[in-house]
Amino acid sequence: MATTADFRNGMCIDLDGQYYFIIEFLHVKPGKGPAFVRTKLKNVTTGRVLDKTFNSGVRVDEVRIERRPYQYLYKDDMGYNFMNTETFEQIPIPGAQIEGVEFLKEGDIVEVQVHAESETVLTAEMPTYVILEITYTEPGLKGDTATNATKPATVETGAEVRVPLFIETGEKIKIDPRTGSYVERAK
Repeated sequence: MATTADFRNGMCIDLDGQYYFIIEFLHVKPGKGPAFVRTKLKNVTTGRVLDKTFNSGVRVDEVRIERRPYQYLYKDDMGYNFMNTETFEQIPIPGAQIEGVEFLKEGDIVEVQVHAESETVLTAEMPTYVILEITYTEPGLKGDTATNATKPATVETGAEVRVPLFIETGEKIKIDPRTGSYVERAK
């Protein structure tokens, strides 16, 4: 059990049988009336964000979450199959629980968040940036760079990304999988 005084960003709590991560919180002590805590909570399973206010000192159930590195192996009917890099245990994870799954390629390491008591997988987070090779894109035209123009490009995982006109087929680019946007050429 934890109280509102124990709140911190990233903490996972159980509200009405649902798990939520605390995105941000603010302790408020108005001039009149009791103190309270204003929070933004993100649902672990659905990803929806909600605002909730707690009275100061209220007890909440803290959920212990462990972050473990898993390596992506392959995809089949059960979902995406991963191997724990420490114990070599293999588990399937549904694609809905992986943020940026369209940029996942074999051998990538993701951080899986596991409920410590029940050993159930909550979410899988891709790295901040992934480097992928462009398999197809239209050739850019010279002199077409007066504006910040982009064109569609297909990467090796089959996902489509908007890239600047100077990017060619066969180049490696850095992508942010959370937004699906081009960051820069890979060095």
